[in-house]
Amino acid sequence: MARKKQDEVSSETRQKSIDDQVAAFLKAGGEIQEIPKGKSGIVQGNNTRIGIVLGNPSAQKK
Repeated sequence: MARKKQDEVSSETRQKSIDDQVAAFLKAGGEIQEIPKGKSGIVQGNNTRIGIVLGNPSAQKK
């Protein structure tokens, strides 16, 4: 099955998809960390980036 072009998918459909993905992530034990406005994604001193990890958190540990 071919993917539809992004423009052909309504904003409501995209938002529903995002909502479903977030719900599945949280149900699987994922956590959402809020980064304060204006804060960098780089931790001072060690150049480690705070990234976004999508998917099953237990699969990431393997």
